Amino acid sequence: MAELATIARPYAEALFRAGGEQAALVGQLQGLALLAASEELRQFADNPKVSPTQVFDLLAGVALQKGLALDSRAANLLQAVLDNGRLAALPEIAAQYASLVHNASGVHDATLVSAFPLSEAQVAELMPTLERRFGRKLNAHVEIDASLIGGIRAVVGDEVLDLSVKARLEQMKAALTA
Repeated sequence: MAELATIARPYAEALFRAGGEQAALVGQLQGLALLAASEELRQFADNPKVSPTQVFDLLAGVALQKGLALDSRAANLLQAVLDNGRLAALPEIAAQYASLVHNASGVHDATLVSAFPLSEAQVAELMPTLERRFGRKLNAHVEIDASLIGGIRAVVGDEVLDLSVKARLEQMKAALTA
């Protein structure tokens, strides 16, 4: 959703410029994003009788119960998001912040789409080849898509390397019908 990405970008960039221990903050934001994705919480936050402070107290309390202690930067960000009525953008803020942190450290997110689940060993075996192919350090996330039939599709930013059986069959079909 482009609108949420546009809303989230200034928050993520401001938090990134604030500096500090960024890896720990990524985990805190991802935890908050999971909590903010709750439909019940969003309904509570959208209630005009509930103040942003009450929503903040609820979110911080639930986060603490789940073992997620918020540092001052995460708490300030959460308060700013709630004060501006942007709770729905929190998952996108977390994703953009994580992307900024990874890019600054030279690591880029890669989505590996496979027809079958990949073990940690298989992913570890694939990564050096993909890192050479894309020319950068990669942080892999695996998704399953049975329609690929076999093989993998690697997506890094706007680059796609499609080595799936489905893609090869489509190439053969196009060659035969041309």
